[in-house]
Amino acid sequence: MANHLPAPVRRHLAALRMLLVLTVITGVIYPLAVTGVAQAAFHHQANGSVVRQDGKTVGSSLLGQTFDLPKKNPDDPNEAPRPDPEFFQPRPSAGSYDPLASGASNLGPNDPGLVKAIEQRRKDVAAFDGVDPKDVPADALTASGSGLDPDISPAYAYEQADRVAKARGLAPAVVHDLVADHVHGRDLGFLGVPRVNVLDLNRALASLPR
Repeated sequence: MANHLPAPVRRHLAALRMLLVLTVITGVIYPLAVTGVAQAAFHHQANGSVVRQDGKTVGSSLLGQTFDLPKKNPDDPNEAPRPDPEFFQPRPSAGSYDPLASGASNLGPNDPGLVKAIEQRRKDVAAFDGVDPKDVPADALTASGSGLDPDISPAYAYEQADRVAKARGLAPAVVHDLVADHVHGRDLGFLGVPRVNVLDLNRALASLPR
């Protein structure tokens, strides 16, 4: 019967059959197979590397977040966030660590607005952490490309250690040792840079007796 159809109709039917077959393969079978393998072999990673503590979700090891004090006026949307001195702080974020606004500022290194923002961050971080402005590390001044970086440099973590120790009434050596225990080296010994996951460090910090 199909052979008696006009050639254009046969070509369209063949294309339609191919469309349906590829839709089933690439739109149903392949996604289900990949999802199944991911859930079986990489369950934690496939579900967002969610971190739970005492039965509650406290964040993701792959996504940065802020550690701020509660708002003085919860109903005021314009109230500026206040970083909590008892916790290590992440690097700046162009999107305020909002996953829906992930991204960089896209400002060049000579942009006057960026230069001004960096200088203001230098003053703010130095005052907050009680250090000389020249000792503030670069990642405390510049936002990451994703705006959701979960890590900071060991230099920035150590720079915050004395402030955290003072705020929590702990010996500085205890907090410095905690930072040292949470420094991750280069992947495979040569990829990337040493780093500290802020969420993991703050979770360990919160578990210390005071």
